[in-house]
Amino acid sequence: MTTTANQPKELWEAVLGDLQMHVTRPNFETWLKNTVGIAFRDGEFVVGAPNAFVAEMLEQRMYSLISLTAERVVKGPVEVRFQVLLSEEVDAADEPEDADDQRLTEAEPTGVLHPTFNPKARLTTLNTKYTFGRFVVGKSNELAHAAAEAVSNRPGEVYSPLVLYGAVGLGKTHLMHAIGHRAVANGLSLIYATTEEFTNEYIKAIGEGRTEEFRDRYRSTDVLLLDDIQFLIGKEQTQEGFFHTFNALHMTNRQIVITSDRPVSALTLLEDRIQSRLAGGLVVDIQAPDIETRLAILRAKAETINQDVPQTVLDFLAERIHKNIRELEGSLNRVVAYADLTGSLLDVELVKRAIDGLADPDEHRAILDYVVVDTVATHYGVDQQALKGRKRDKKTAQARQMAMYLMREDGNMGLTAIGRALGGKDHTTVAHGCDRIKTQLPVDAQLRRDLLKIREALAAA
Repeated sequence: MTTTANQPKELWEAVLGDLQMHVTRPNFETWLKNTVGIAFRDGEFVVGAPNAFVAEMLEQRMYSLISLTAERVVKGPVEVRFQVLLSEEVDAADEPEDADDQRLTEAEPTGVLHPTFNPKARLTTLNTKYTFGRFVVGKSNELAHAAAEAVSNRPGEVYSPLVLYGAVGLGKTHLMHAIGHRAVANGLSLIYATTEEFTNEYIKAIGEGRTEEFRDRYRSTDVLLLDDIQFLIGKEQTQEGFFHTFNALHMTNRQIVITSDRPVSALTLLEDRIQSRLAGGLVVDIQAPDIETRLAILRAKAETINQDVPQTVLDFLAERIHKNIRELEGSLNRVVAYADLTGSLLDVELVKRAIDGLADPDEHRAILDYVVVDTVATHYGVDQQALKGRKRDKKTAQARQMAMYLMREDGNMGLTAIGRALGGKDHTTVAHGCDRIKTQLPVDAQLRRDLLKIREALAAA
């Protein structure tokens, strides 16, 4: 076929006109609008893209459609090849800001992973310990783990956005980083940021007149991981920026993963349009781990630090520390270090000394008996006087035994003192009540949930 100097450009414009009828407007504006026909010879159509990221995306995600459309326009077989435009008009923001940034990307320092392309994405740091292989799965987090695996295997195709919520230290950030590691391994571009970082970048971009650069960087990534979305509350200007970023990514089938310390329904001070978009994805909670999961976490941690920890020590820690995985792992680290530094035998007595000696003095303060009685009675919906009396119906008996257990375990009260606080019960009755709760906890999930909620109420009190 004979060509003229203008023919590649004109042919590509014809291809673009056809493509515009077959792709969504956001997709066309993002990926195709700024491309240019450069050369067409011997069945090869060379198309210029504004940057390497766009060229990569067109090759990976839209090649089949583009190739078929080009063949229809030129009426013959075509092999489309994309290359980055080498022109003075290429936006300088497409290149690294300085040589130091380039060297950082190439050096790949230990513990830091970077996107393999997308020059507009900022340097992203992921914790090398937070991988799927190191995440201990239990009943409290199995759904969140399965959802995270699903989006990492099929990013943008299922569950976008994915919202993980739960209290501090339960593994939300671990799963988010694991998704990030998988994305990087698959050659996807990635931005991981806390909401505070997102806010600071957005405000700085406005102040310096670089909002377009900020927009392009965040809206051109394959995977956006945003930690602690609750910190957007009260930041109206940043919510506006997040809303448009979310929309741009969502409409082009990119993966969005968000964490929160509360359910989406409880983020009532976020704009309704943001709240509804988050609720439109998959929202999964992570509960505090049950005792079996806590034991598994401790065993895995012991293996990681190459320590042979007696089962009695693991059992003691798993029973005492129940709300926070970070605290659980930190306590094991503390105990092992205490044993090493003092040259002592690693046993339960040493654990008690290590925890009591190194913890905040307020951490294990005795809980007043009347606070326990009031909190337990409120939780179970029974009268305080019934708790202290002789009623033996199932609900009252369990509430009474729970109060005994909490006074003993969390309040460090003696059996006689507990009996006195509960209407003059005999110390053998108290011992039986404590033992019954202790025996049932490993096998009764509802009882564990009750214990956790009561302990949270006591902490608040």
